[in-house]
Amino acid sequence: MKVHFYKYQGAGNDFILVDNRNNSINHQNPALIASLCDRRFGVGGDGMMFLQLKAGFDFEMIYYNADGQPSSMCGNGGRCIVAFARHLGVIGLETNFLAVDGPHYAKISEQGDFVSLQMSNVNDISADGAASVLDTGSPHYVLLAADLEHKDVYAEGKAIRYNDTYKKKGININFVEEMDDHYFVRTYERGVEDETFACGTGATAVALAMAKSKNQTGEGSTKIKVLGGKLNVRFKYDGAHFNSIFLEGPAQLVFEGDITTPEVLSSSANN
Repeated sequence: MKVHFYKYQGAGNDFILVDNRNNSINHQNPALIASLCDRRFGVGGDGMMFLQLKAGFDFEMIYYNADGQPSSMCGNGGRCIVAFARHLGVIGLETNFLAVDGPHYAKISEQGDFVSLQMSNVNDISADGAASVLDTGSPHYVLLAADLEHKDVYAEGKAIRYNDTYKKKGININFVEEMDDHYFVRTYERGVEDETFACGTGATAVALAMAKSKNQTGEGSTKIKVLGGKLNVRFKYDGAHFNSIFLEGPAQLVFEGDITTPEVLSSSANN
């Protein structure tokens, strides 16, 4: 089976995107998705998305982690698929689309490379020792850290993700260091099971957790630096609930191409 794909990245979070408006690809095949996301034997990516038609919305975002399993919401993936939809001519400068966690509104720049994505409201942030735990479309664990540049994020993140509390459902681990005018964040992502260059729902979780810890009520705007670039999170906080949350940053087309999948994978996708 030949698959025409597009490769996008948002602050270093990279994704394979496919236009599936004609429903020509049966993507419920973990082995196929995982093979395409493989960085040595496939296209390579932190995840894979399919843009599909959905009544009442401009499009639907179907997202899979790099391990081939369906995922919860991906913030940078959401921003990239908005840029993809704009590239395809599906949307103009604004859109309402459906993702796994519900409807999302987004705006894209005239140049088509900067996306502001509205995230789901957050009403609950709990504590696990010194860490904050919250769901911003995906579950996140946020922990302050010193000398983050030299931390072994893979080993320490994996240990938390697979501890007795989180190993069954998994959680994304965000280590945070406060800088002069921004937060430096490094993330171990479940599903990828490694550190990624950026995590959109993670950046959002950090901004909200830090705002709660400092009782930063009213309208807020938090700069986040990740390994792959810079993100910004805007929100409103009344001391108990967060709403009007927007994840903002770059979303860029890297390249497009065609890949022919091995026959055994193509066949299993059609079973």
